Amino acid sequence: MSKFWSPLLHKLKPYVPGEQPKSVNLTKLNTNENPYGPSPRVLQALQTQVSDVLRLYPDPNSDELRKVIAEYYAVNPSQVFVGNGSDEVLAQAFFAFFRKSSPILFPDITYSFYPVYCGLYEIEYKTIPLNQNFEIDANDYLIQNGGIIFPNPNAPTGIYLGLTDIERIIKEHPENVVIIDEAYCDFGGDTAVKLLADYSNLLVVRTMSKSRSLAGLRVGYALGSDDLIQGLHRVKDSFNSYPLDRLAQAGAIAAFQDNDYFLMTQEKVIRSRETLVKNLVCLGFEILPSKANFIFATHKNFEASWLLEKLREDNIIVRRFSHPQRISNYLRISIGDEAQCENLVKSLEKLVKQF
Repeated sequence: MSKFWSPLLHKLKPYVPGEQPKSVNLTKLNTNENPYGPSPRVLQALQTQVSDVLRLYPDPNSDELRKVIAEYYAVNPSQVFVGNGSDEVLAQAFFAFFRKSSPILFPDITYSFYPVYCGLYEIEYKTIPLNQNFEIDANDYLIQNGGIIFPNPNAPTGIYLGLTDIERIIKEHPENVVIIDEAYCDFGGDTAVKLLADYSNLLVVRTMSKSRSLAGLRVGYALGSDDLIQGLHRVKDSFNSYPLDRLAQAGAIAAFQDNDYFLMTQEKVIRSRETLVKNLVCLGFEILPSKANFIFATHKNFEASWLLEKLREDNIIVRRFSHPQRISNYLRISIGDEAQCENLVKSLEKLVKQF
């Protein structure tokens, strides 16, 4: 601990990201990256920006990108906000909308950055336990709060909550902001963006890191009412007026303009997920129903920590969350390409059949 740190800094418990190993000889299934590269149109767009133009600042409001996103979702550009990855967008949303007298609500098993933001901004929160099937129960969120947030599909479970239940929650709390974090929604869920026309307290946060294969460019965005988006811009311009560089803006625009490529890779990931689930069930694994680009798996005969280490010995890395205890015997496995999934199944088959 440093004597120069503030009292708040001493109390912070930072988020721990998934491992990014230096070795290239790994089957990397631990951070939910898309196994397929970005659209060729993205790469072409990036090349156009590698020139003398880099001496100039980028558009601080990313107007062209916001216009493209707005057209894709059939909303107004004034309803779109962009930032340096969805984590930054979420952090700004927490600051803008959740610093109230009542605690905010989110699931007890969910994206582990949420309590980190609360610690950073000194926001009170209350975790709502998932039910016995690891599902979000909308009835549990019909209580007093200072705001609500959860991923849909949830992470790390991958379980999706239908829009009827989401609408119940939003409608019950017209004075508070409800944030639906749709980082994984493109892999089987139905977006809550279609509810924006009816609810001014809804903010939908999305990323281009997963389904658009742009984790390396760091582009996230939010869709909501003009009022909420204006609030996010006030926070952004009090912190960093240029969150997206020229490369990120150009690449993101090109990714949205190549919808055929997006649909093709989306279908591949979903197909690989379903095949992987079937193969692991045949090996005795129990898999939670996933609508994400990962699965949450456990085996009654083997400790997840043991499987994790044995897979690493086979140059395969997946992720395990040791807390809370309820999920400590689960592995979160990102969906790779066909060869990566086959490699994983062969390794697990070797492990479970030796006993």
